[in-house]
Amino acid sequence: MNAVAAVRRRGQHCLVVDDDAVFAEVVAAALGRRGFEVSVALDAAGALAAAERAPPSHALIDLRLGAESGLHVVAWLHEQYPQARIVVLTGYASIATAVEAIKLGAIHYLTKPTDADAIVAAFDRGAGDPDVAPVAHTTPLERLEWEHIQQVLSACDGNVSRAAARLGLHRRTLQRKLQKRPSGLR
Repeated sequence: MNAVAAVRRRGQHCLVVDDDAVFAEVVAAALGRRGFEVSVALDAAGALAAAERAPPSHALIDLRLGAESGLHVVAWLHEQYPQARIVVLTGYASIATAVEAIKLGAIHYLTKPTDADAIVAAFDRGAGDPDVAPVAHTTPLERLEWEHIQQVLSACDGNVSRAAARLGLHRRTLQRKLQKRPSGLR
């Protein structure tokens, strides 16, 4: 995205809601570089508080927020801020949740892994595309590994030593892997 497009986004506020703190911060930074003002929340209560502090023009909501459903956040945001462009992001895609997300007010539904440019494109889409072709793509191994490591690290409450043990890695090896970001989220 060029600098002119990023400047046009100034004043647009995006709320990123994801229970994976590292992923949320990486996405927030990438959207910030694309001109959005960004708030991050890690759960539904945090999302509601953040939206009240800074009403969002855009929102990226993870489908699973720990034990909570992001669909409740979608419904609330759509009711409170009907003009907000809401995109649901999930690593657990299903037709049923995609349909419900759209019915509750989301304008798009993306599956992880994705990148910031795809998120911005989803925000900018106006109507559906009847000519869209099903895409069979293979997720790069680097990205799958990073996602798995983030899930295990989250399950270990951010404890690198415990996560390394669960993954069967040396702690330093895991730390090196955590410093690398998969392409698309840089």
